[in-house]
Amino acid sequence: MKRLLRNFTNNPKNDILSGFTVALALVPEAVAFAFVAGIDPLVGLYGAFMMGIVTSLFGGRPGMISGATGAMAVVMVHMIQKGNAVGMTLENPVENLGLHWLFITLIIVGVIQGLAGVFKLGKYVRLIPHPVMMGFVNGLAIVIFVSQLGMFKERVGDSMEWLQGFSLYIMIGLVALTMAIMFILPKITKKVPAALIAIVVVAAITIFSGFDVSTVGSFIRSGGGVGLGGGLPTFQTQIFGLLPTINGHWGLILSTAVLLAAVGLIESLMTLNLIDEYTETRGSGNRECVAQGTANILNGFFGGMGGCAMIGQSIINVNSGGRGRLSGAVAALALLAFILFAAPLIEQIPIAALVGVMFMVVIGTFAWSSFRIINKIPISDAFVLIIVSAITVWQDLAIAVIAGVIVSALVFAWKSATLIRMKVRQKEDGTKVYEMWGPLFFGSALGFTNRFDVSTDPQNVEIDFIESKVNDHSGIEAVSNIADKYLAAGKILKLMHLSSECKTLLLKANPKLHTVIETSVDDPRYYVVTNSVDKEV
Repeated sequence: MKRLLRNFTNNPKNDILSGFTVALALVPEAVAFAFVAGIDPLVGLYGAFMMGIVTSLFGGRPGMISGATGAMAVVMVHMIQKGNAVGMTLENPVENLGLHWLFITLIIVGVIQGLAGVFKLGKYVRLIPHPVMMGFVNGLAIVIFVSQLGMFKERVGDSMEWLQGFSLYIMIGLVALTMAIMFILPKITKKVPAALIAIVVVAAITIFSGFDVSTVGSFIRSGGGVGLGGGLPTFQTQIFGLLPTINGHWGLILSTAVLLAAVGLIESLMTLNLIDEYTETRGSGNRECVAQGTANILNGFFGGMGGCAMIGQSIINVNSGGRGRLSGAVAALALLAFILFAAPLIEQIPIAALVGVMFMVVIGTFAWSSFRIINKIPISDAFVLIIVSAITVWQDLAIAVIAGVIVSALVFAWKSATLIRMKVRQKEDGTKVYEMWGPLFFGSALGFTNRFDVSTDPQNVEIDFIESKVNDHSGIEAVSNIADKYLAAGKILKLMHLSSECKTLLLKANPKLHTVIETSVDDPRYYVVTNSVDKEV
């Protein structure tokens, strides 16, 4: 109970203030991502609320913020457009059918994510190499920066055009003022969140000066919304009644669900890892998977956009002092209160203030040390760092991380393949001994096989695995094939110092090997790593 309370809040003042700051930043982000997905802004806002409240209370990382995200919005848009088109072709046309398809998809997404947590797959995020993490952080910082540049545009007719003249100068000036406050204030005092003070100051300047600047309200209305005072969404989910409309389109629904689940989990777990490093504490990836899944299921049933962890808002939160679950809960509840009760005030906040906050997030997120170490790390790691950053900007986070992990794995496999070593010696009785060093797996199996000369070897041969391990099926096949060749040649072969695990694998694959495996002596050095090492703390 004491640990639970400590995780909920360790500093109520900081958690509450940082929660309000994050809520202000959540509004334009949720609205913008709803526009990207082609749905009503209120769907994005209520989705952000449901994601935020569930994951803050039950997630695996106190202080981490979840909401509607651009990575998932980009994946949703094709299915939503397809669904809307299908809805207009039905005998009884269904408006916004793509949105209803999204709700059904989110339920499937939630189930997939929940199962990932139940089967404890969240721990595998630890296998993501550090260069991939740095590339992810850098790429995401660039994506956040580029997304904010769209705020320097205004709607002219049916198109968006860059601000010019006085409007542009005012925008730049207010953004710079916000950033200056956030940079200077923490040097004077850290008792109040700098981001919140910056937003309040810049909002006050624009309200009392009468400057004609873009605000949260005008931003929503320019995208086709009705403002934050529009109330609850007017649609009904009618999930089960709309299931027949998916006939013939289940492939699209299921593929979108799998991709959304993957994108959401990867972004959430990598954000969890990043916040772990910021706070020097450790969260539970499996618990976060279950919480993310539960939140997306609720979004599916109650009409929200869905989402995942948000790195920008999470960093704003921890940098503002929000380290407990209370901060995320306050952010979610404040967001809901803003929509329902404080819409007129929130709509007056200038977009420039929120852009300034996000620019400071970009500066704090980008791993500037990567420029310093790029010439000091292996070329392969530098390549992975750069390619992950580029793919994150070019495509999306999930593709970038998967590509980075694959490249890193291939590099590791190649390097490990070169580690296989073999020393040959002769015993006094004439037995030839092959002493192995290094891992025996698919990358080194061919090199291992080529080291033996069955025809010229003496009658008695030993292969000593005291410094080696058979790792996979390729390694098993290599050992089995060599054993078969020696036995076919009528020679006596002994496999020495195999671990009990390796013996089990070899005998299961080729029972004939029981005649060549030395069972009287176990490997004195090799021990199998048990699951207890990888328990969540």
